[in-house]
Order: sequence, then C-alpha cells, then structure tokens
Amino acid sequence: MAFSRVAVIMAGGSGERFWPVSTRLRPKQFLKLASPDQTLLSQAVDRAISVAGPDGAYIATGLHLVDPSGQDCPQLQSDNILAEPAKRNTAGCLVWVAANLIARNPDTWSQISMAVLTADQRINTAEQFLATVNQAMTTAESTGGLVTIGIPPTRPETGFGYVECGEPEAGALRVIRFREKPDVATAEEFCRAGNFLWNSGMFFWTLSAFMAALELAQPEMAAKTRTIAGQLAAGDHAGANATFESLPNLSIDYALMEKADQVYVVPAQFDWDDLGSWDALSRSLPLDESGNVLQGKARQLDSAECVIYNESSSIEVAILGLEGIAVVVTDGQVMVIPKDMAQDVKRLRPPD
Repeated sequence: MAFSRVAVIMAGGSGERFWPVSTRLRPKQFLKLASPDQTLLSQAVDRAISVAGPDGAYIATGLHLVDPSGQDCPQLQSDNILAEPAKRNTAGCLVWVAANLIARNPDTWSQISMAVLTADQRINTAEQFLATVNQAMTTAESTGGLVTIGIPPTRPETGFGYVECGEPEAGALRVIRFREKPDVATAEEFCRAGNFLWNSGMFFWTLSAFMAALELAQPEMAAKTRTIAGQLAAGDHAGANATFESLPNLSIDYALMEKADQVYVVPAQFDWDDLGSWDALSRSLPLDESGNVLQGKARQLDSAECVIYNESSSIEVAILGLEGIAVVVTDGQVMVIPKDMAQDVKRLRPPD
C-alpha cells in the first residue's frame, strides 16, 4: 500500500525550565536556543516540511499558542495548526491529531503514516535526519508496528529516558523495553551495556496501526478518538472539545509505547541534543575560547563555561572570575544560577 505521509510537531509547553525568558505565553519553542536566526519551532517546521511537504506538516499546540505559532512559522498553512482544547499530555495531543486527520480524510485515513516530531531539540544535520526519519517511516509502513528513533548515548545522562534494544528486524531494532530516567550508576551501566539508546521522543506509525494499538492498550481513549473524529466531521466542535476534555492526562510513552507488543527503534544518524534547560546552551550555541556562551550584550573576563543569555537591549551583562554560572536577563528580570542547578529553575518561576 502507498501511504501519504504527514509530520506533526508537538509544541505545547508551559515555559518552566527556561524561565525567565520562557513563559506560559512564550514557551521555549519560540526561543532561538539552537540558532541565532530561527526559533526552535521554525526550525522544527522546516524539518516537518522536508519529511511531508508543506501540505503534510502540522503543529499541535494549545489554544493560546495558535496565533504566536502562525506568526512564527509563516511557512506553515494556517489550517495545519491544530489547537488542543485543553492540556492532556502527549497521549491526549496525539489523540487530538489522529481524530483531526480521520475527520479530514474520512475515506483515506488508513493510508496515512505519521511522523511525530518535537519542537525542543537541536538537530543540525538535515540530510542525516531525513534519512533516519525515512527509515523509521518505512519500518512503520512495512510492519504495522510503532517506531521510535533512539540516540546513541555520548555520556551517562540522567535527564533522558532510555530504550533497551534487541535484535535487528525490518531495518530497525526490536525494542525490549523503555526505561525511565536513571540515576547516575544505572546510566553508567546502560552506557557500558552497549544496547541502550536515548529515547528521542519522536514516534512513527501508520494511523491504522496507532488506532489498533490504542484499542488494545487504552480502549476508552481509542473509542473517544473515534467519537471526536465523528464530532469534528459533523462540525460539532463543542462536542469534540467536551469529549477531549474527558480524556485522562497520560504521556504517550506510558499510555501506549510501553504497552504495545510490536515496537521498533531506529538508531539516529544525525547530530542531536535535547534542549531541556539552560545548561544545554553550552552544547547548542557557539562558545568562546573559554567555553562561554555569550548571547546579546555580554562580556566576560577570566570566566569559563558560563552562559549569558541577555534579551535586554538597554543593559549590558559583564562577569568576572566565574565558572559554571548561567546569567539570564530580560527587560524585567535577572536570574543567576549554577549551571548544574538548571533543572531546578522551575522552582523560581512564579505561578501563572
């Protein structure tokens, strides 16, 4: 069967770990964290278009982020920004996407294959990325299984989930199981074992395989997906919203991937990093000779491995004799933290 490919970018977020620059109304996908010229979201849309063409590229996001997403990504068709009625984690997001695709393609939805991409990652090598995605989609289309991309680990990272890999099959590796974020000792053990990959959070499946797997793992969610699709097709948007809001708040890993029987992983052939917190900028943006990231009006003397991210046009930031510090400045706020506490920034963020 010939499949029509779509690529969906999950782009919600609440702006916790890149505060104070990132907020609920401006989560990190709207920041230029991997390029001085493009936001993370705009880069992700370009990748989605390379996978599925301009007609097949979608963003799934919250209602309050629809207009900012359209303004940031004029290369995307406005009808292809799907607004989730409420926050229901990644499983809810993908149910909403599936229901919209079924409603828009009532006779041909079973011939659609889907790439689920993210808006918070650095991916520099476009050709290698596209080759890996093509392999993942080919595996999904030929097997009817669920596929993810795994990143060969370069360090014993405790901030990522892992995929335990089995034997080669259908141009990929069978997944033995998914492993949660480990402690340092376990992460070191995974790296030594040689058959563990980082979980990239990107997924690939045919829409019919997704629905079949969801029927087995989460039958109520599958039934509500079909209900929402019918309501959308009938123009009953209030009904679709209400049905969506009755969904549980589950991640796609927990709801589906960890429970499915036929799951594959394709090792990445591209340069990748997850941009989860301020310390990641030392791996994603240019460094000076002392390993510092200097963005905006910033100077350093006798300092090493620091990050200055200054959005203010009226204030210059200067540091002297510091090591491993992140300084973040907006027009109204200043934050200074040790880089190794970057994961704790959400403790400083005031409530919405």
